[in-house]
Amino acid sequence: MKSLHLLVVLASVCIGCSLSLPAWYTELRYKSDVQIVLRGNANVVPKDVNVASVDVKAAHPGNVDVISRYDEVIENNFDQNKQSTMVNVTYITHAFAQQVDHFNYGIQSKMFMQKYLVNTDYWNRTGGPIFFYTGNEGAIELFAQNTGFMFEIAPQFGAMVVFAEHRFYGSSIPFGKKGYTHKQYYQYQSSMQALADYAELITFMKQQYEHAEHSPVVVFGGSYGGMLAAWMRIKYPNIVQGAIAASAPVAQFTGLTPCNKFSEIVTSTFAKESKECVTIIRKSWAAIDSVAATAKGREWLSKEWKLCSPLVSKENVTALKDYLSDVWVNLAMADYPYMANFLAPLPAYPVMAVCQPMKLYRDAPQTILQEVFKGLSVYFNYTTTAKCLQYKDAMPTSLDDNGWDLQSCTEMVMPLCSDGKKDFFEPKPWDMKKFDEACYKRWAVHPEAKKMEMIYGGRNIPSASNIIFSNGLLDPWSSGGIVEDVNDSVLAVIIPEGAHHLDLRSSERADPQSVIEARTIHKENINKWISQYRRENPLPKKN
Repeated sequence: MKSLHLLVVLASVCIGCSLSLPAWYTELRYKSDVQIVLRGNANVVPKDVNVASVDVKAAHPGNVDVISRYDEVIENNFDQNKQSTMVNVTYITHAFAQQVDHFNYGIQSKMFMQKYLVNTDYWNRTGGPIFFYTGNEGAIELFAQNTGFMFEIAPQFGAMVVFAEHRFYGSSIPFGKKGYTHKQYYQYQSSMQALADYAELITFMKQQYEHAEHSPVVVFGGSYGGMLAAWMRIKYPNIVQGAIAASAPVAQFTGLTPCNKFSEIVTSTFAKESKECVTIIRKSWAAIDSVAATAKGREWLSKEWKLCSPLVSKENVTALKDYLSDVWVNLAMADYPYMANFLAPLPAYPVMAVCQPMKLYRDAPQTILQEVFKGLSVYFNYTTTAKCLQYKDAMPTSLDDNGWDLQSCTEMVMPLCSDGKKDFFEPKPWDMKKFDEACYKRWAVHPEAKKMEMIYGGRNIPSASNIIFSNGLLDPWSSGGIVEDVNDSVLAVIIPEGAHHLDLRSSERADPQSVIEARTIHKENINKWISQYRRENPLPKKN
């Protein structure tokens, strides 16, 4: 793909104030002008300024305590050599001074820097729409690189494209390195605060960009980001005109969706490719327990599977099985009809590729595990560069397992279970009491199992409008999605051959017809929402 330079832009409300540039900061220079923008007019710093050394407290009038400093934001994630991986797309990285708490007045002076990406290549500056991605659980660049649909349709609609990073993920972390150390800091991590962040940022952008005050806003999101997109339209219909919510499990909560449905869909996705593969995986859990019961067996498995960390304890064995469960789920989620690098570098139709080499010759535990490893190698070593299998801390670096674990322990309580019969996972019932205890041990919080249904409604959203819920039936998260129309303008789009938010990805020759049709429906509805907005908010007449 064509590589393009990624410009970096920073920000401040500072109007006419001086900037302190301490010499002890790490040198970080850019050839392009750098804007310092918070909540006022932009100030332009001269070329080659050492951006990392901008003293935020000096730059700001003083009534606001910016607690996630520029140097932390830049040095952690702003790479001066970083390039967009998408063809014919550039985006500029900005940072916006965001309130830590939108709902109380005790710390209203506390701020943090929120990263967002902007592309205005095709924006019609006389009221063209703003396409706004509601960032989810990771660095925002990951989602920009995997949401080509927004960039593809920007020329058709004359749209500005914006990707906003979710608080406490990527480099948009209030309190910096302290953000996850104590409840007094991470109490501000929630979907409600994130939605308010997006509302503030959109409002600011419509004021900051000339003529953007006449621009309708359409929000997009996939997975948790899709949930946020739908909830953004529900909670802030005065700010956003419509939402494309792809693979959004808005009803994957207690009492709304049976906990076993997720595991059953993963299994059915594998069964479509190979029932033999399903049988081998189902038998593998007992095989692992049998082999790992002795030190000699653990040593054999560690060498046979080329584990980076040998199995020396029961905890190691549990971690390995948890890793395997995640692998099977990730494969179903990323079962795209072409090579992709979303959750891992994978071939086209990765479930088929993983299952093909796995054959059930006999029931001997070691034989079963040798066959599992043949398939597993496709997942962890498709690039042939892996020297060993890292089953510990194997989450993709752009995603934040730590942050999502916290949210799962507070508001995003999504019961998942398996029985090993209707699915191929190790039997694991959902135990809310144990889950609560584990959350309190890790985070000193108690999960609120019903909170999301109470706040957002789950599937019971009859008064909502202008939302498209799309779900691929290969994707296990479709279990908690909305798969039937709610009303005339809240529609369900089903993609039988679709994996996790396939419709938001860039168009590919291998795309099934169902996803091509889904994207057509998206565009038709976006056009409808924009036309509706324009009727209600006509552009001012030129003098």
